[in-house]
Amino acid sequence: MSAADRRSPAALRGLLSLRPAPRRWPFAARVAGCTAVLVGIAWVAGDIGAGLIATLGMFTADYGSRRPYVNRAVQSALIAVALAAAVTIGVWSAHADWLAVAAVSTVAVVAVWLCTGLAVGPPGAFVFALACAAGVGVSASHRPAWQVGLLVLAGGAMAWMATMSAALTDPRRPEKAAVAAAGQAVAAYAEATADHAAARRTAADHIAARRTAAVALVNAWAVLIDYQPRGDRTNRSLAGLRRANHTLHNLFTDTMAAASMGRSMPPDTASLARGIGTFQAHPAVIADRDESRLQLRRPATVVQLIRALGPNAHCRRVMVRVAIATPLAGACAASFGISHAYWAMAAAVLMLHQGDHRIATVRRGAARILGTFAGLCLAALILSTHPSGLWLVAVLAVLQYAIKMSNVRNYALATVFTTATGLTIGTATHPVDVGELLTARALDTLIGCGIAILVFLIAV
Repeated sequence: MSAADRRSPAALRGLLSLRPAPRRWPFAARVAGCTAVLVGIAWVAGDIGAGLIATLGMFTADYGSRRPYVNRAVQSALIAVALAAAVTIGVWSAHADWLAVAAVSTVAVVAVWLCTGLAVGPPGAFVFALACAAGVGVSASHRPAWQVGLLVLAGGAMAWMATMSAALTDPRRPEKAAVAAAGQAVAAYAEATADHAAARRTAADHIAARRTAAVALVNAWAVLIDYQPRGDRTNRSLAGLRRANHTLHNLFTDTMAAASMGRSMPPDTASLARGIGTFQAHPAVIADRDESRLQLRRPATVVQLIRALGPNAHCRRVMVRVAIATPLAGACAASFGISHAYWAMAAAVLMLHQGDHRIATVRRGAARILGTFAGLCLAALILSTHPSGLWLVAVLAVLQYAIKMSNVRNYALATVFTTATGLTIGTATHPVDVGELLTARALDTLIGCGIAILVFLIAV
C-alpha cells in the first residue's frame, strides 16, 4: 500500500472525528432560546421575515466564547455593529451585480485585515463576508437598507445577552477554565514525556503533547493578561490565577529541559499540574511570582493593524489571496448563470481567511464540500415540510443549538447544520424550487472552494 493510500483513510477519519471541547450545552441552549424568541416575536407581530433577518445578528454569539467577560462584552458589541454594517452594505449594493461583487470582496478583505491583525479568533472574517452576501439576498425583501441593519443589530443585541448572561453566576469562569486547560495540557505533556522515555510513546506523540501544552499556556496568558483591563492588578482572584499560570509555565519549562537531557520528571508532576490548574495545590510549591513585575502585553490596536499590513506580514498575503479569489469566484459562478453567485464568494473567503498551510486548506475545502452536501440533504428534508409559524421557530432553534454544539468539535458537522439553517432562513417566507435551489448551492460551493484552492496553490 502506498503512502498516499495510507494517508487517505487517516484524512477521512480526521474529517469525521470529534475534537474534545469544554461543556457547550448551556451556551448552545441560550443561543437557541434567543433565536426562538427573535423569530417568535416577529411571528406574533405578523412579520416573520423581520425575525429571520434579525437572526443574522446571532452570529455575534460565535465570537469570544473563551474571552474574559469584560473583554467579551466590548468585542461582542463591536462585532454586532460590524455585522449590521456588513448586511446593510450588502443590501445597498444589491441593485447592481458588479457593485455587489465589489462590496462583498471589499468587506471580506477588510474583515481579514481586522480579524487577523487583531487576533479576533474563529470564525474570523468569514462571517462578515457571509453577512454581506446575505444582505445582497435579503434585498429581495424590498426593505430599506437602514431597516435591515437595525433588525440585524437587534439580533446582535440578543446574542450579546446570550453570551454575557453566564457572567452573572461566575464572573471569572473563562479565566478559571483557561488555567484548568493549561494544567491538564501540562500534565498530559509530563505523562507523554515519561512514557516516551519508557518507550511507550512515539516521538510524534511526545511532540504533539508538547505543542498542545504550549498552545494552552499561551491561551491562558492571553486570557489572564492580554484581554484584561489595564491596571487591574489589585484583584485577588485574578492575581491567584496568574500565579497558578506562572507556576504551570515553570513546570512546562522544567519538563522540556528534563526531556532534552533524557531525564524524567518526578512521578507526581502530572498530578501536581492538574492540582495547580484546579487550585487543589498551591502554586508556591513550585515557584512564587513577583507581583510587582510589569505585565508583558500585546501591542496597542493601532500598532497591530499597522504590522498586519507590513511587506512580510502573513495577514497581508492572506488579504491578497482573498482579494483575488473572492471576485473571481463570483464572476465564475455568474458566468454559469447561477443565481445568488455571491454564495460562491463566501465559500472562497471561508477557504482562505484563516491563512492555513496547504494541507489544512485542502482539508477545510473537503470538509466544507462534504458538510455542504450533507446539509443540502437536511435542508431538502426540512423544506419539503414547508415549516411555518411555531414549527419554523422550533426548527431554527434546534438548528442553532446543533451549530453551537458542533462548531468546536467538528467543522464538517457544523457545516451541515449551518447550510441547512441558511437555506431555511432564506426560503422560509416565499415559495422556491427546492431542487433548483439545492443544485445552485452545491455548484456555488464547488466553484468557490475550487477557485480558492487554485488561487492558494498558485500564491504559495
